[in-house]
Amino acid sequence: MSAPLIEIIGLSKAFPLRGGLFGGIRGDVKAVSDVSFSLAKGDVFGLAGESGSGKSTIARMIMGLTHPSAGAILLDGLDLTGLPLALARSKAVQMVFQNPGSSLNPRRSIGQSIAVPLEARKIARADVERGVARLLDMVQLPADFSTRYPHELSGGQKQRIAIARALAVEPQLIILDEPTSALDVSVQAKIIELLNELRRSLGLTYIFISHDLSLMRNFASRVGVLYLGRLVEEGPTRKLFEAPAHPYTRSLLAAVPVISAEEEAIKPKAPIVEGEIPSPMNQPPGCAFHTRCPLAFGLCDQQNPEAYWLDGDHFARCHLLAPDAASLGAKPIETLKRENAG
Repeated sequence: MSAPLIEIIGLSKAFPLRGGLFGGIRGDVKAVSDVSFSLAKGDVFGLAGESGSGKSTIARMIMGLTHPSAGAILLDGLDLTGLPLALARSKAVQMVFQNPGSSLNPRRSIGQSIAVPLEARKIARADVERGVARLLDMVQLPADFSTRYPHELSGGQKQRIAIARALAVEPQLIILDEPTSALDVSVQAKIIELLNELRRSLGLTYIFISHDLSLMRNFASRVGVLYLGRLVEEGPTRKLFEAPAHPYTRSLLAAVPVISAEEEAIKPKAPIVEGEIPSPMNQPPGCAFHTRCPLAFGLCDQQNPEAYWLDGDHFARCHLLAPDAASLGAKPIETLKRENAG
């Protein structure tokens, strides 16, 4: 196995909670708690979860826009958390945001927007113009788009411009924060296809953040599932889709729309989770998911589950996976899977 390009080790973020007449600190909001994962050069790590699960907070910490409360972010062995923010956001890591329209300056032409990172690298003016044309070609847009303005472009075209701008500094890692959620389904597929082509041709590495697991199935190498700031399951995409172990993952996959009988046959037969994710300001005790989990039993509201490894590269945090779960009042996970399969 190749050495990881990026390692996230015990990453946590707590925001101070202020209140009262004088705005004093009266606690904290745990947005991310002890998250660890790694990925090798050229891989795609999918980070999935509902809104409020901590996905974007992790992205902001990797970018250097938010400072972690604890943990380390190693890029090629260099700890980014020990660097000034400007260096942590250096050319090694770039980000493509959810709404391409809001990330483009409406008063700048497309050529001017793409030129900004090129000019920051002290590239000669003539080379900047050639660089803009080359980047437009890389994202499959004609060179004359450089004279257009954001309001003249479709959503998919704007996202291609955002990708081109991220590529301008020749990054090692690109964080894709819900890059297709604002686009039509047909446009989503084209953007994913483009990102795959760029990954193969340029040796890029992606962290792909999304609430849509169906997009990850054919794009991500590994998938991590977040719930209320904790990584509750992580493993190779194929294993996680074919043998999900955490009730939350199984519910998310059960809700994924399918278009064929074959896809329907391999979906988990699990109850769809109802209700809202709890507030990070008032997290429940024990396993954070127990308030919505249809399989919760006595231990779930008392202790936070440890990570149980299903094999060498796939784990889940669930008391149902404990060797002594049956003696504690729970059905063994394999029995539950057979019952859910019907």
